[in-house]
Amino acid sequence: MRTEEMNVLLKDPLLRAVAKGKEVFWLNPERRSAAAALREVSLTEKDVSEAERLLRRFAPVILRYFPETAPTGGIIESPLTEVPRLKEALCAEGTEIPGRLFVKRDGDLPVAGSVKARGGVYEVLKHAETLALSHGLLSAPDDDHRKLTTPEARAFFSCRQVQVGSTGNLGLSIGIMSAALGFRAIVHMSADAKQWKKDLLRARGAEVIEYQGDYGEAVKNGRARSEADPNSYFVDDENSRDLFCGYATAGERLRAQLDTAGIAVDASHPLFVYLPCGVGGAPGGITFGLKLAFGDAVRCFFAEPTGAPCMLLGLLSGKFHDICVQEVGLDGKTRADGLAVGRCSSFAGEMIRELLEGESTTSDGRLDVCLRRLFDTEGLFVEPSACAAFRPLEDLCATEEGKAYLSGSFSADALSRATHIVWATGGSLVPGEIRKELLRRE
Repeated sequence: MRTEEMNVLLKDPLLRAVAKGKEVFWLNPERRSAAAALREVSLTEKDVSEAERLLRRFAPVILRYFPETAPTGGIIESPLTEVPRLKEALCAEGTEIPGRLFVKRDGDLPVAGSVKARGGVYEVLKHAETLALSHGLLSAPDDDHRKLTTPEARAFFSCRQVQVGSTGNLGLSIGIMSAALGFRAIVHMSADAKQWKKDLLRARGAEVIEYQGDYGEAVKNGRARSEADPNSYFVDDENSRDLFCGYATAGERLRAQLDTAGIAVDASHPLFVYLPCGVGGAPGGITFGLKLAFGDAVRCFFAEPTGAPCMLLGLLSGKFHDICVQEVGLDGKTRADGLAVGRCSSFAGEMIRELLEGESTTSDGRLDVCLRRLFDTEGLFVEPSACAAFRPLEDLCATEEGKAYLSGSFSADALSRATHIVWATGGSLVPGEIRKELLRRE
């Protein structure tokens, strides 16, 4: 980007604060009603419904390869858990939360142990089904998908590659699922990726290629290598509609969980959801799915680390993928490895530009505090990246700007009936020794 163009951008006080690595709380001035915003995007409720139907067609296959999904019949889903002791602890520290507080435990999603299991598994399965239909392994979409577990089907898949670039969790999702079906899985991993994630992928049969650079380098090289092989399929985290639709299935599934719990979501019972954000596909897809399910009754907030706030930078500048955090003087480094992304997805950014309510950035130091507090109060462990989601909850309920937004948007009675959900995006696969180290960290 030209120096003069950057200087113009940095005249904005909020963008200047972001460039200095400060914690900020931002309310999106472009947000519109769900009905108006959803009319302008390129995906529909039909696209998400088709994703859900495909996941159900593959449920017998998932169940065979991942028996831990038996309680849900091969459907990959996570618990929704109320956390009253955590709420009490937050209130004691000055974050007075009106209504009830829950954690959506996507860190406990089977197969990949993170939010990436939704979109990543779906895209691999859709690719497998497309190949199977075009080569006669399946006669129709409603054919018995257990045919894809036969030696003949696995031999067919073994001649083909699935590749992806990742900081960690998407790589786990794509690599584990692809290898389970028989594909040659190749995961290109950035320097930010944790060693245990690389080790786990290799143990599950995936090939891992490591880079000294950041997420962008891993994606660039992975894409180039895949494009050079006609039998290779590249999962593009930055631009994939399939990933996005897979993530969006969370909307209707959450609605079913809330219905089962007897929790209403409407104008008199608002829902607030807080989502960690890296490149933007997972939180963007979930936000899209939630807006389809609940309309204006749900308000979604993103959270990013102060060292790598690529989505906020993209939204504030309007440039999305065409601007990176390094261009404004940040180093892109953060302990939240899943959020260590320099450039956001333009596709995801454009999809949520008018659906997102706001965003917070958080220092790495706060991640440790949140991680230990959740474990000490509720016995729940999540990885550092997931802890970023607590920051917008605190900003909304403990700052003057946040309180003014709440009181200006809802009556006191409605707020007393509100539901707050912190979306815990990863953690169940973290090895025991690393968990102990994270919980000891001061």
